[in-house]
Amino acid sequence: MQTRTDEIADGIYRISTYVPDVTPDGFTFNQFLIRAEQPLLFHTGPRAMFAGVSQAVSRIVPVANLRWIAFGHVEADECGSMNQWLAAAPRAEVAHGAIGVMVSLNDLCDRPPRALADGEVLDLGGKRVRHFDTPHVPHSWEARVLYEETTRTLLAGDLFTHTGNGPAVTDKDIVQAAKAGEEMFRASAYTPGTAPAIRRLADLQPTTLAVMHGSSFRGDGARALRDLAGLYEGWMRGAAQ
Repeated sequence: MQTRTDEIADGIYRISTYVPDVTPDGFTFNQFLIRAEQPLLFHTGPRAMFAGVSQAVSRIVPVANLRWIAFGHVEADECGSMNQWLAAAPRAEVAHGAIGVMVSLNDLCDRPPRALADGEVLDLGGKRVRHFDTPHVPHSWEARVLYEETTRTLLAGDLFTHTGNGPAVTDKDIVQAAKAGEEMFRASAYTPGTAPAIRRLADLQPTTLAVMHGSSFRGDGARALRDLAGLYEGWMRGAAQ
């Protein structure tokens, strides 16, 4: 496995490891580093990827300088190496939504985590990330996303998951690729709240979508999110029949 690093927005870096045997087209596992006075890492990767990902981070900021560790939900590829990062970065804190902290992270974290309220902002110094609770979107009760306000970048987690090893960032449509990915994995929860939660994110008018699995997107992020919400509505109708 090889890990590559690309700047997808001003001061926001995609750290990507391509694993060729996860699907017929392969699959990327992406973390996102926000370079700021208080650097933040979104997604840690699983424990087996810690060496490669931490080496990639160290080329941008010293790992020991990380201040915040965040992720979308509690799952191995999102937070499997969380405690390895805490050990390597003595000042770092895990920051997550209150549900995730209460249900899992108070027990799993080697240091006490920081619980964030829906809509709460972390001022990183030069960058600002706002936390949004998105329970069960795309899956897990504690699911959440972050929005970096200065670059209008939505750290979208598992939303828009797609296969392959495309470019780090694209201006081409990723909705149809996400549709194929969902039809392959069936990883999402279809509930009455799914589409409204995605449309709430569209109202942020993001210009970059930082996607955990697949290429990130630069362009009309609001339109892409609304198109994705429409897909989920269709899947929910189908599941209800």
